[in-house]
Amino acid sequence: MPTLDVFNLRREKVGEVAVADEVFAAEVKEHLFHEVVTAQLASRRAGTRAAKERSAVAGSSRKLFKQKGTGRARHGSARAPIYVGGGRAHAPRPQDWSQRPPRRVRIGALRSALSLLVREGRLTVVDAFDLGETKTKKLVGVLSALQAPKKTLVVDDRGNEHLVLSIRNVDGSQFLPPEGVNVYDLLRHDHLVVSKSALEALEARCLERAPEPKS
Repeated sequence: MPTLDVFNLRREKVGEVAVADEVFAAEVKEHLFHEVVTAQLASRRAGTRAAKERSAVAGSSRKLFKQKGTGRARHGSARAPIYVGGGRAHAPRPQDWSQRPPRRVRIGALRSALSLLVREGRLTVVDAFDLGETKTKKLVGVLSALQAPKKTLVVDDRGNEHLVLSIRNVDGSQFLPPEGVNVYDLLRHDHLVVSKSALEALEARCLERAPEPKS
């Protein structure tokens, strides 16, 4: 079972935490990244584009002129696509683009992403993310001290309001609770900073078991 160093907000080592091999030292399967990230991005598409076909536009369906004898092409309605104000031919319709990979695939991709970050030294565990106040400048200083100044994903309990509010104006960085961590956000950030309690919750989620209650 591997161990990860635990730091305070000044990047001083204050301990270690044992983590599960199958979550933080798993085989990195890049094909799972492709499958899950593709599904995530597809599910974000609104799919609300639409246009009116000839049956949906306003206008009379009266035949414009008689069928024969005029020398003109045959027409039956001013709502035809060739007329101004007519309906569109092959109009786009609302569509659901969402995809849902199997749960084992999603969990496997999440384990691979966490293992990749550990392998590349891009995961930092902090004992507690207690800023004491809501101040973006202070958070920027903390991230700089933790050697994660740019494009950082910070994971902690959603009740940490000082952190949630302070990170909103930090360009390129994002806050997520453990239950919201996903493959796309892990891969698009350069560094992951996670509190010790959030790390345990994230591990429990990847092992598909309930986290141990806090003492």
